[in-house]
Amino acid sequence: MARTVADQLVAFLTEVGVERIYGLVGDSLNPISDALRRQDVIEWVDVHNEEAAAFAAAAESRITGELAVCAGSCGPGNTHLIQGLYDANRNGMAKVLAIASHIPSEQIGTSYFQETHPDRLFAEASHYAEVANSPEQAARISHIAVQTAIARNGVSVVVMPGDVASADAVEAPTMGNVSTLAPAHVPHPQQVSALADLINDAKKITLFCGAGTAGAHDEVMALAEALKAPIGHAMGGKEFIQYDNPYDVGMSGLLGYGAAYDAMHECDLLLLVGTDFPYDQFLPKDVTIAQIDRFGERLGRRAKLELAVEGDVAATIEAVLPLVSERTDRSFLDKMLKQHCDKLEKVVEAYTRDVEHHTPIHPEYAASILDEVAAEDAIFTADTGMCNVWVARYITPNAKRRVLGSWHHGTMANALPHAIGASFAAPGRQVISVSGDGGLSMLLGELLTVKEHNLDTTIVVFNNSTLGMVRLEMLVDGMPAWGTDRPATDYAAIAQAMGIRSWRVTDPAAVRATLTEALATPGPGLVDLVTDPDALSIPPHITGKQLTGFAVASAKVVLDGGVGAMLKLARSNLRNIPR
Repeated sequence: MARTVADQLVAFLTEVGVERIYGLVGDSLNPISDALRRQDVIEWVDVHNEEAAAFAAAAESRITGELAVCAGSCGPGNTHLIQGLYDANRNGMAKVLAIASHIPSEQIGTSYFQETHPDRLFAEASHYAEVANSPEQAARISHIAVQTAIARNGVSVVVMPGDVASADAVEAPTMGNVSTLAPAHVPHPQQVSALADLINDAKKITLFCGAGTAGAHDEVMALAEALKAPIGHAMGGKEFIQYDNPYDVGMSGLLGYGAAYDAMHECDLLLLVGTDFPYDQFLPKDVTIAQIDRFGERLGRRAKLELAVEGDVAATIEAVLPLVSERTDRSFLDKMLKQHCDKLEKVVEAYTRDVEHHTPIHPEYAASILDEVAAEDAIFTADTGMCNVWVARYITPNAKRRVLGSWHHGTMANALPHAIGASFAAPGRQVISVSGDGGLSMLLGELLTVKEHNLDTTIVVFNNSTLGMVRLEMLVDGMPAWGTDRPATDYAAIAQAMGIRSWRVTDPAAVRATLTEALATPGPGLVDLVTDPDALSIPPHITGKQLTGFAVASAKVVLDGGVGAMLKLARSNLRNIPR
């Protein structure tokens, strides 16, 4: 049998190390499905909605650091991919190739059955999206797409008409070796010198760190020690920078807590380190700001910069440290550490007093127990909404754990499909989907995916029968909550009907034992925690006139409570202050 374009693509993906493709079979995708059937290297992972395929591929890539692949058939099949691809492309940490099969070539532009224009549709959700119009072009754009996804840490889309995929392959002059190892991106010496001058001229410096600090923990700590600088972080930087951090002053943003906001506004120089923090309302307007980022297009799009430095965080710090004058004055750092601890001390009692007896279950309490009983190297995936709050406040980073979420795209229903990809990527590790009942119900069919593939995934459902974050947004705006409540649903019963072992918990006294048992049980499991929908209700003295949406005050006042082990960390850091 002659080798087809589909065979050629599968062979190429095998050469670059792809282990599986997530998707749904069907019509125009059939030539690629058949090529996969006739080989035994790449695994085909059936999901129940292509949206989940894209999320799963993104999670796999974020865990492994390698290229991951998803696929969908023409029309509705590949349009379902869009949500997960948007998320993957925006987080800047996932290398994803999407195969979007297409209607027959001669029918493009005729309003044919299921016709869409995927190259247009995916243009904003990818760095590269092109249609294969011939076997020759298919080979070339496949290579370009793979290399682009890897080089840009984002999404590429190959749009493949079914007739092209089933055509005889031709020798591809460009379908060759792909660079998969990222080089160190060192900033220009002139920028390094300018950064050192800016640092040496400042008295009070704060570092605000994001996901770009991955792999640069030691370098960031060394810089903070030299500058005696407090370190705040965005949600994306939490897992990479908060552990073993004696300079930690918490998190800023919509879910922020502690003294990070204050440290950013009271300094002379704010260094934005590897962060594309989107909420400019939390950034100071009258402080000198410098930004370090691997991707130059991100520089200065959130705040007015005194200096923009393009480079990897680790390489940049290694270059600038020898030029920096080490400080001995710890007064600003110590002030922020004390302020951070004081803030947590003042609010933590309201969120912990008698919660082990409170019904419905306080979600803060349940999250703190989950943090304690989960494995040291567990992978957590968090739904957007209130689950982001629980994960941000209670899941303690330790350099081994991973936490995945839709930090930039902010879509519901990401946790379960992210957990699917993480479970495939890291067999043997504990994978925990921290799901809201709203998010879980949106892609409920993916529970079947977990069961059918017998994944060692535990879904912990914070079931409050309401869209909690939307409810809170309405209350903050002075609106009565409307359209947010949902009928009480027994998700444990649904999971059991699917053949998944499940537990339903209404008594807080049973939370620890149930979570411990579920996490120790091999294979799929679901824990349905019936939680309090009013756990983060607005204090009565806060009015809609005082707050606008999720502006600074709402995050500082409304969401400033309940921080789990963060208080312990803050107290520990206070003990490091010289007496």
